Amino acid sequence: MLAAFALIVVAVSANVGGNHALADESPVHFGNDVVPILSKLGCNSGGCHGKASGQNGFKLSVFGFDPAADYEAIVKEARGRRVFPASPERSLFLLKPTALTPHGGGKRLDVSSPDYETLLAWVRQGMPVGRDDAPQLVRIEVVPAERVLRFEADQQVRATAIFSDGGTRDVTDAAAYTTNSDGIAEVNQRGLIHAGRVPGETAITVNYMGQVAAVQIQLPRLGAPDPYPELPANNRIDELAWAKLRKMGIVPSELADDATFLRRLFIDTIGMLPRSDEVQAFLTETSADKRRRAIDAVLSRDEFADYWALKWADILLVDRNKLGERGALEFHRWLREQFARNRPYDEWVRELITATGNTSRVGPANFYRALRSTEDVTKSVSQAFLGVRLECAQCHHHPFEQWSQSDFYGLAGFFNGLERKPAGVRRDPAGQEVPTAELIFHAGLRETRIPYFNTVVAARLLGESTTFAASTNASDPRIALADWLTTPENRWFARLAANRLWKQFLGRGLVEPEDDLRSTNPPTNGPLLDFLADYLVENNYDLKALARLILSSRVYQLSSVPNDTNRDDTQNFSHYTVKRLPAEVLLDAISDVTGVPEQFPGKPPGTRAIALWDNRLPSYFLEIFGRPERNSPCECGRSSEPTMGQALHLMNSPEVAEKISSPTGRVAQLLRSAADQSRMVDELCLVALGRFPSEKERAVAGKLFSRSSPRDAAQDFLWTLLNSYDFLFVQ
Repeated sequence: MLAAFALIVVAVSANVGGNHALADESPVHFGNDVVPILSKLGCNSGGCHGKASGQNGFKLSVFGFDPAADYEAIVKEARGRRVFPASPERSLFLLKPTALTPHGGGKRLDVSSPDYETLLAWVRQGMPVGRDDAPQLVRIEVVPAERVLRFEADQQVRATAIFSDGGTRDVTDAAAYTTNSDGIAEVNQRGLIHAGRVPGETAITVNYMGQVAAVQIQLPRLGAPDPYPELPANNRIDELAWAKLRKMGIVPSELADDATFLRRLFIDTIGMLPRSDEVQAFLTETSADKRRRAIDAVLSRDEFADYWALKWADILLVDRNKLGERGALEFHRWLREQFARNRPYDEWVRELITATGNTSRVGPANFYRALRSTEDVTKSVSQAFLGVRLECAQCHHHPFEQWSQSDFYGLAGFFNGLERKPAGVRRDPAGQEVPTAELIFHAGLRETRIPYFNTVVAARLLGESTTFAASTNASDPRIALADWLTTPENRWFARLAANRLWKQFLGRGLVEPEDDLRSTNPPTNGPLLDFLADYLVENNYDLKALARLILSSRVYQLSSVPNDTNRDDTQNFSHYTVKRLPAEVLLDAISDVTGVPEQFPGKPPGTRAIALWDNRLPSYFLEIFGRPERNSPCECGRSSEPTMGQALHLMNSPEVAEKISSPTGRVAQLLRSAADQSRMVDELCLVALGRFPSEKERAVAGKLFSRSSPRDAAQDFLWTLLNSYDFLFVQ
């Protein structure tokens, strides 16, 4: 009886003030000391106790974003069975992760480790929450921030936590580490980086209690040329690109020939092939500045507006199913007008963000019709115009960035007062009234609360501490948001636009994915991205001016044929990245080459696929070749990877065969003009491949013409070209 009473006294005293025999132990703070260990061990990850339903009746907040709830779960839930202060070593909280009792997650902790000692001390001290005025974590610093390594070399990272009182703590062992590329460099959970044998660059992400930092690791190629050759440069882009290549020991490829350059220029810029007469004129021209003049001519074409409206319609979710026919048409028409006028990027984005009015007449207002909730608008605006992906921060602290729920809902506050009122209705087949248009307007600033916690969050700009409510009482807070979004001081805005253009022309962004500009996903050439962003701002957000600069660079005009030093380079733009033609561009190209326009339902003859506003227009070809459904504000919905289904469709499609054999098609026209075999082969190669036929192609054509009639041979040869690598890809 006395023993039992003594046990109770020990337990109570431990819960109240801790064991006085342990007074020499430093007080353990739950948020600062315990939660980081849970994060390091993965206990609060989405695959363990951090998932929505928890694990085996035990739920923690994801990545420890809510220490108060975690404390309740560990200490008080399940009648306090997880901790046993009377005998701390026997606490389930310690027995489970050390696998001294069965644990579904296996062994996560060793009893001889410092982490175990910290958790044991916390239980011994009576599971204190910690002082309310304890210093708060402000940021982490990592050393080194950047390092060039040799193959198979090691590098230890040191992570230091900086607290609000200026104090520091070495958290190297407590931080979590991930690499962006295992092939270039691996990292263990003690922060030891091990370089691989693949030259390139990667980032090591260091995460400690929601604070992140990155270490950039570069592995130059062995056996770099010495001395490194002097490289000609067309503009500043080349100088910055060559500086990086020199550092990495890579020599760029030679320039692409004129025919390859012209076809690439047309496809990348206006989404169409050059005509055969344009190819011949360019190839025979001898002026030194003919590439510059070709770039200017292509940028002035009407098709530029068609192609770039199509690209931005993907990003801005111009979907007929969500907007209706009139809404999608007006939104697409407005987008095309911005590119046709070459309106400054910041101006039309500002108009889009603040759009108000009837969606059947005000095109950009449909942006808010496609996105129905405040949360969806917030995520889409952030990703589409800032390159900041906030979806994780909607529910918990972002695992690879600084953003918290307060940041997410602070930005959401600018859209919380959006109203959508029916401005026209129709009855669906079931007799229900369906809006055909909506009136979009902002009813004024409204209180925004974080769900679950019911915490009020004032509207504030991303990364800013000043709240909007304290600075202005304007009826539409989107105006202030649009002003901040498009200001030159907002580096995200210009950097994302520059990165989008770079990816369109070079096949890969300086940051990948192109709209994920977080600090732990650094660009492969930071100075180059900064220069492009600065150039865009200095030229008043003229997208064509930046496009012209990129197209004029030697980097863009490099051959896709690699050399011995750059064969496996995928990051530094030492050679052009080969790309498959996008779905709409490919369909138009087949129509142009065969001389038979595609007939789209309800559209006038001659309508090009790149000019379609209706993304739901029935087309098996566009679907199989990756036309996006426009469900996400990024270009990731568009598939550009070749598939077996695509190859089989091209080889066996009756629609393509009908175009080739059409009595009004190109082959029929050549036959009627009495063109001989040589002229027919030249013409078909010029229009399909943008160049004269190679010796191999002439030999293939010779065999076909020797075995069949001119009509059959020409049709077979054209079919061969349409299924060839040189036709289907931009090189």
